[in-house]
Amino acid sequence: MSKTSRKQDALDYHSQGRPGKIEVIPTKPTNSQGDLTLAYSPGVAEPCLKIAENVEDVYKYTAKGNLVAVISNGTAVLGLGDIGPEAGKPVMEGKGLLFKIFADIDVFDLELDVKNVDDFVKIVKALEPTFGGINLEDIKAPECFEIERRLKAEMKIPVMHDDQHGTAIISAAALINACELQEKKIEEITIVINGAGAAAISCTRLYVSLGARLENIVMLDRSGVIRADRDNLEGTKAEFATKRNISTLEDAMINADVFIGLSSADVLSAEALKTMAPNPIVFAMANPNPEIAYELAVATRDDIIMATGRSDYPNQVNNVLGFPYIFRGALDVRSTSINEEMKVAAVKAIAALAKENVPEAVNLAYNAKNLKYGKDYIIPKPIDTRLIITVAPAVAKAAMDSGIARHPITNWEQYREELKLRLGMDDALMRSITNKAQSAPKRVVFAEADNYKILKAAQIVKDDGIAIPILLGNKAIINQIIEENELELDGVAIIDPLEEAEMTEKFAQYLYQKRQRRGVTLYEAKKLMRDRNYFGASMVQFGHADALISGLTKNYASTVKPSLQVIGTEEGVNRVAGMYLMLTKKGPVFFADTTININPTVDELVDITVLVNKSVKQFNIKPRIAILSYSNYGSNEGEVPHKTREAVRILHQKHPKIMVDGEMQANFALNKSLLNDNFPFSKLKSAPANTLVFPTLEAGNIAYKLLQELGGAEAVGPILLGMNKPVHVVQLGSSVREIVNMVTIAVVDAQAKENG
Repeated sequence: MSKTSRKQDALDYHSQGRPGKIEVIPTKPTNSQGDLTLAYSPGVAEPCLKIAENVEDVYKYTAKGNLVAVISNGTAVLGLGDIGPEAGKPVMEGKGLLFKIFADIDVFDLELDVKNVDDFVKIVKALEPTFGGINLEDIKAPECFEIERRLKAEMKIPVMHDDQHGTAIISAAALINACELQEKKIEEITIVINGAGAAAISCTRLYVSLGARLENIVMLDRSGVIRADRDNLEGTKAEFATKRNISTLEDAMINADVFIGLSSADVLSAEALKTMAPNPIVFAMANPNPEIAYELAVATRDDIIMATGRSDYPNQVNNVLGFPYIFRGALDVRSTSINEEMKVAAVKAIAALAKENVPEAVNLAYNAKNLKYGKDYIIPKPIDTRLIITVAPAVAKAAMDSGIARHPITNWEQYREELKLRLGMDDALMRSITNKAQSAPKRVVFAEADNYKILKAAQIVKDDGIAIPILLGNKAIINQIIEENELELDGVAIIDPLEEAEMTEKFAQYLYQKRQRRGVTLYEAKKLMRDRNYFGASMVQFGHADALISGLTKNYASTVKPSLQVIGTEEGVNRVAGMYLMLTKKGPVFFADTTININPTVDELVDITVLVNKSVKQFNIKPRIAILSYSNYGSNEGEVPHKTREAVRILHQKHPKIMVDGEMQANFALNKSLLNDNFPFSKLKSAPANTLVFPTLEAGNIAYKLLQELGGAEAVGPILLGMNKPVHVVQLGSSVREIVNMVTIAVVDAQAKENG
């Protein structure tokens, strides 16, 4: 993808629709005059008076306890330098987004037009009544050190400059484990730090607090080795000045155990790497390109453990492993600061988590059979949902043990359960599915490639490494759309069925042999192959592609029929069904059947449930299935209660391992307390259902569209169940994002079918 196209995508992402990436949403009802009188005047006076009596009640009656300020003056934004507070705002909004999706922490981003340390500290200090914590971001060194030091001393809420401490915490966790695997002791290792900015200084200080010795550390800046005899050596660098008689990186690397890169690309040569001690540890963390290319490093030293800042190589040092959970733990005990004990606790918790058995969801996301602690897995993956229940409690406990927690936790098991409930699994699930697709991209044929949305989606899945697109349609028209919209699809195969005589003949012969006793003549089969849905399905059937995507411009039935005739259903499957994955704030919920079976019989409901149970398991979610009705366990009679009741009876008898119950109303299926209070015998009483089977297509279709429009849920689907090979049909008029989601599902489906 060209830089121009990628830049435009980034600009479109931030500008289209509601500008920016974040918004403020009310957490209380505001629908009536009564609600408004409680929210503002006169009702709001009551919590004001309570807080006036006891200032700590601000945590009880306002959002302060879950509110962090992300504050910057724009003087050191990413690798862009001093570009100003306004130009840094997209980064700060992005940081707020990460706080929210990983730890359910609300954020206001504040960009200050001030560079003077005294003025900066004065402004931030004055904000203390508003926020529960302060995350300093993108402030240049050495001012950032003084700003953080003074704010921590003068404020009674947690303050952390993540540019300094985030990388330090994650790399320290990685270093602990790398030393163990390489059989080195941290107090004995020699370390070369290439870089002397805020992150490098903080990393080195933390390594020392963990046992590394100052005399074993050599730090370099742009002028070379920081030596004690250098003129005009300022304070932070002087702290790490060496007395050794060396001047260059090459000198420093001789017999070094560890290289820490926080500088720029390609500054470390293979020759220098060869001079390191046996079993070297190299953390080349410059972004986007490390100090030495990963491929070059591992080719040069087969005894190396290597980490980078990139997600496409093992051992990514990613700050998101730390800062959301550190602030989560600090906020939850109302810590007065983030101290060294809390940072060390985070380091040890992250390091220890890497040694535990990896959840299957993480294995699936990275297409690994068994990720385990070793040279290519020394720190957890960012999508590991155990981070919040591991790091946040460790940080909270360290705050309590060090005497700076004002709201100590007494029930740790309950606290961990609360942390689990804080985050719905919607975005986390799609991120996990996307990571799995990226681990082994499959060939996806797009039957409607003469459409801008399809081509844009094809570009995205190609650029993101999700799939290998194959485009069907008139080449001239497709190329014209690509050119007019400046899309980057170089190298993507474009196939016009009308020009593929040999393939058409082969596909038509196959269809004729399969359907000749169902009214299809050879002439008719050849004619049908001019239809891209037939041609695309045949490509999948004959192994020219791994999955088919269609449906954007045609109705569902006319899109599914060709695939049923060409590919057919899985062995033992009597019928196909349609399912939607609904991404809600309370987590994912699966709806079936929403697209295929209009008024399913008892046997058809049983078949649909079996199909849905199998499919939901592929998302690494244990299905809890409710078969819905307008009746609860015989409370009403009629066709629907009767057939749903009978379907459940058959399922319990023939498929006892499936967790399913019914017939029941939707609110009982989704409300554990309601179900327990009224029907304590239910098989679903321990937790809400996550999979809903509807008695008719009409009910399912109405339900998912209402939830999508009124409930703000994102619908991923329809996912076609029961096909022998991956075929997925997007909604008529789907957005580019929805098409991309379906392609991602199709790739994961193809991976599952390939693996049996």
